[in-house]
This record gives sequence, structure tokens and C-alpha cells, in this order.
Amino acid sequence: MKNLADATHGEGKVAEAIEQQTAKLPSDIFLWASLGAMGVSLALKIMGQKHDALFVGQWAAPFLLLGVYNKIVKTQGHDQEDE
Repeated sequence: MKNLADATHGEGKVAEAIEQQTAKLPSDIFLWASLGAMGVSLALKIMGQKHDALFVGQWAAPFLLLGVYNKIVKTQGHDQEDE
């Protein structure tokens, strides 16, 4: 049984569109993107480009968060209720 908040508040059109597209991606893409960002950051640091290395290194956490979001959408998202 759904609670009252679920019954009165649905997903917005933008959220549904994003979830439909991200659900098509394998979850490990985000893990590899995060590891890639760390590797590029390390390479930039070794090459002496400190500021660029810091900038690219900060991409790792958002990629991992997108992976978690992707996994939640696939397992708990509204797409299971719609089918």
C-alpha cells in the first residue's frame, strides 16, 4: 500500500525523461568514468598541471553519485510501478 505522499506527488516530466535515458546505461559505466577521472587527474598532476588535476579529480564523486542514482532508478524507481 502506498502512503499518501506517493499518491499525491508523482514524478515530473523531466525526471521521468532522465530516468528513462539513464536506465538504459549499464551501472558500471559510471564506475569506469569515475576511475578514468581519477587516472586523468593523476596524469595531470604528474605533468605539473595542478589546477587542471584538481578540477578533473573532482569529477569522480559526481560520477559515483550518478551511478548510485542509476542503480536506484533501476531497482526502486517509478519505472517498476509503471510497468
